[in-house]
Amino acid sequence: MIKIDRLTKRYGDPETGPLVLDSLSLQVATREIAAVVGPSGAGKSTLAQCTTLLERPTSGSIVVNGDELTGLGARELRLARRRIGTIFQSDGLLSRRTAAQNIALPLEYLGVTKAGVRARVGELLDRVGLLDRAHHYPHELSGGQRQRVGIARALALRPTVLLSDEATSGLDPDSTASIVALLAELRDELDLSILFITHEMETVLAVADTVARLDRGRIVESGALVDLLRDPDSELGATLRPHRAAQQAGAGEAPWRVQYGEDGVPADWLSVLAAELGSPVSLLGASIETVHGRVVGHATIGLRATDAPLTVAALRRLGLEGVPVSQPTAAPARARALETAS
Repeated sequence: MIKIDRLTKRYGDPETGPLVLDSLSLQVATREIAAVVGPSGAGKSTLAQCTTLLERPTSGSIVVNGDELTGLGARELRLARRRIGTIFQSDGLLSRRTAAQNIALPLEYLGVTKAGVRARVGELLDRVGLLDRAHHYPHELSGGQRQRVGIARALALRPTVLLSDEATSGLDPDSTASIVALLAELRDELDLSILFITHEMETVLAVADTVARLDRGRIVESGALVDLLRDPDSELGATLRPHRAAQQAGAGEAPWRVQYGEDGVPADWLSVLAAELGSPVSLLGASIETVHGRVVGHATIGLRATDAPLTVAALRRLGLEGVPVSQPTAAPARARALETAS
């Protein structure tokens, strides 16, 4: 596991230098993928570098697998780093070494026997689905394949923690999907803790268990992914939810924004709601999906004139949260509809 406590990083003078990380605290449990998102300049890359002590923090503690890294000597820190695998935005492969030879690098550095290297490299190539590309050079591989080689190399020393720093940035959608699926499989099979740093919200939806938003060196919001998606007041949840344009409510209808609030919402909730209210309910727009086996999302519905408290109560009985929203008019109709649907 990873436990970061009150991590502060200033460059230059430790008292007056530019503040990049500001008393940041974060935990990643065993078998958990924790995503950290945030705008450019928020401190994500510095967080990644401090987690492995490539950048030494100004203050605070970083505990990985029970070792307080900031308190270790040089030799002990080298040993501790072997249990942390890092996947970089740039695959970092050596162009004059084949896929197999790149994966072998950390093993050779530690003096593993040739037979041991061959066995481990073959195992890893098979695990990432590239056994038939063992003797290909980086320029002969696709971007997704090169990243798979990078993942295999990160696993060479059997780490318990993986640090993924923008590992899917620049990949096409299919390659991105295959990489995040591979990371999820590795988490489950190897009991890994994965710190997944990214700016790609769709990737977060596909892979993360928990999410934290970093802004100006501070974590401003965090929580379990599904809880954030179901919280209508969560700014991070709203950012993560896909946006869909809603149709404009028809004559005599009032638009309501409805949020999935808990498990067990019936599939036919629209017709059940209409029956309870004794009035037709129209679906104006929706973005509903299953995340980690649980349904999350939101919808915009059109209701005939009805009592708002009774509607809220009826929605809650169905596991939903709902609020009336303003009906868009004239020129800003499309923009307001987008706002309504999000």
